[in-house]
Amino acid sequence: MPTEHLPRPKNSAGRNLPAAIGVGVVLGALVLLAVWAGPIGWYPLVAAAVAVATWEVISRLREHSYHIPRAPMMILGQAMVWLSWPFEARGLIAAYVTAVLVMMFGRLFYHGRTTPPQHYLRDTAVSLFVLTWIPMFASFAAMLSTISSDGVPSGAYIVTFMLCVVASDTGGYIAGVMFGSHPMAPAVSPKKSWEGFAGSIIFGTITGALTVSLLLGYQWWAGAILGIGLVVCATLGDLVESQFKRELGIKDMSMLLPGHGGLMDRLDGMLPSAMVTWLVLGLLGS
Repeated sequence: MPTEHLPRPKNSAGRNLPAAIGVGVVLGALVLLAVWAGPIGWYPLVAAAVAVATWEVISRLREHSYHIPRAPMMILGQAMVWLSWPFEARGLIAAYVTAVLVMMFGRLFYHGRTTPPQHYLRDTAVSLFVLTWIPMFASFAAMLSTISSDGVPSGAYIVTFMLCVVASDTGGYIAGVMFGSHPMAPAVSPKKSWEGFAGSIIFGTITGALTVSLLLGYQWWAGAILGIGLVVCATLGDLVESQFKRELGIKDMSMLLPGHGGLMDRLDGMLPSAMVTWLVLGLLGS
């Protein structure tokens, strides 16, 4: 086949692609197994991901002189996830508000009763940011396993979410590598381009329309709306993590996943988009 007319990549992939693919296959298999098992499999997977991602982020923050209480953050994050199973959004809100109070009041006495708190506003705000960014958003992904209506199994809602996320990432990756030349936010993430965003929109919208209509049985335009909202949130989530790492002067959250970096480097766009997915699919399933 002649190749002289095929477009050449404008940008390098920027990672070990074979290792990334291998890790992606393993993670995909774990996700499929958890989806097949239902909430009893999906919730432990989400809770484990929350624990690892929270550990990564807190570790990086503590390395840069932020005083973040690791054990309370881990426990409260798990409470947010697990209470969303029996009590759904009410359990999540109750756990989140409790976590906010613990961080606000506990930070006052981080150095004891006789020593005034230092960097109180900074460290409290960062703690609440992490609790919102990881366990709260992840809880919406967990609650997808509790949606079911009109004979549609809850697993179909999770599969819809995951396929849209994969399509968004794939479309953005291909378009960004092949055609990316106009940076979207160069001050935050120089490698993220408008061409990559357009690829994510196209792939995410098409996948959303197909999965929502074929797997869930709803109108295709509802899936298109889901795809667009998911892509926008995923892209902004990527930018948030890019700025987070830029301020700390790090490239990856950890080296846990070869070819990917840390687990949080894979979840950055998925977490905020889970909230949009739960909202849209929850309305469809109600």
